[in-house]
Amino acid sequence: MRIKERAEISIDRLRNDLRELSGIGREEDGGLYRMAFTAADMAGKDWLEQRMKECGLETSRDGACNVIGRYEGRDPEAPALVIGSHIDTVPCAGVLDGTLGVLSGLECLRALKQAGLVPQRPIELVAFSDEEGRFGGMFGSQAFAGQITPDTIHNAADLGGLKLSDVMKEQGLDPWQALEARRDPKTLAAYLELHIEQGPVLTEEQLQIGVVEAITGLFKWSVTFSGEPNHAGTTPMPMRKDAFMGVADFAHELPRILDENGGENSRATIGRVELVPGSPNTVPGEARFSIDVRDTSEEVMNELATSIPKALRAIARRRGLKFSYETESWIHPVDCDSQLVDGVESAAKDCGVSYRRMASGAAHDAQIMAGVCPVAMIFVPSIGGLSHSPQEWTGYDDIEAGAGVMLRAIERFAFDDQRNFQ
Repeated sequence: MRIKERAEISIDRLRNDLRELSGIGREEDGGLYRMAFTAADMAGKDWLEQRMKECGLETSRDGACNVIGRYEGRDPEAPALVIGSHIDTVPCAGVLDGTLGVLSGLECLRALKQAGLVPQRPIELVAFSDEEGRFGGMFGSQAFAGQITPDTIHNAADLGGLKLSDVMKEQGLDPWQALEARRDPKTLAAYLELHIEQGPVLTEEQLQIGVVEAITGLFKWSVTFSGEPNHAGTTPMPMRKDAFMGVADFAHELPRILDENGGENSRATIGRVELVPGSPNTVPGEARFSIDVRDTSEEVMNELATSIPKALRAIARRRGLKFSYETESWIHPVDCDSQLVDGVESAAKDCGVSYRRMASGAAHDAQIMAGVCPVAMIFVPSIGGLSHSPQEWTGYDDIEAGAGVMLRAIERFAFDDQRNFQ
């Protein structure tokens, strides 16, 4: 290590950044509405880029409108350590999801510059576009990792039917330039992301840091049960082909399916149900619903993807229904790099904070970046396990601890000219 002075986080600067950025996209209900490629999202990107420039970083935006700030190293040709997350939000969001990782990364680079420390390898701070899924999710990191195609540009649309290409054009962007955002993996040494846990584990165990070892995979299906719409008063119960009863039966089957075919990290959720015709006095003839299934093991995910249709088929047969399903997305689980995980754990020990190793039950940009370079993640607690809500929060002492661990990890990964992540 060639660090002669010790950089330190300024929680006051980080607090001020959080306060300012949280004012962009806030509406009367107290939530943030900084969805991807809206005016608020673009204003947030402008604000962040200005902050990067004030910090002395070289700034740019790639074809996916990822905002990038580069801290040049002593060896500018060396593969870069990439840090970051996203600043776009779901509707009515809190102020930390994604944003804390970006602003903590910015504060780490400010601290290093203030201490006069120049890394051996370049460090790049990236705020990825549309992580939250307005147009499918992970768009910015997928573009960065070379995982999008012309089909992505042409077909991606939000729930309101607005096409990604049209929305980007409205913001003065050329959507086809996103295909040129791909980075050569040879230019990337590793990726480090700080994020709120979005769950209750760290809070319940009264720990300050989660050292992430694995990130869950997930698949999302759109499922339809088709029956027969009929009069609610004149159709005897035994003679009904009630599509909603198929959904109800399946919901009760989910715990058994997970017990028999899943593992301790398995999750399954029916988050949306739509009944057709949707009349109070009509037996539903069609029920469309979503299912979100997650696990840190690809093998377990495949087992669940095999067992779920068997259950749907049995229910349909029993209820006199038909069923079909479409795969909306499949994101592979990833293991974090063991060398990076050990480095984050050592950083936590150096900072004297309480921590545990754990898996992430949510998907993150790190998951996509794992396709092109080694990755690691740092979690800080979410009070009450809340996220995607105006009530989402993390205490400033835990925020400071997380940023401090990130800073010490950056020093390990970017200032050691003997470390090779390729």
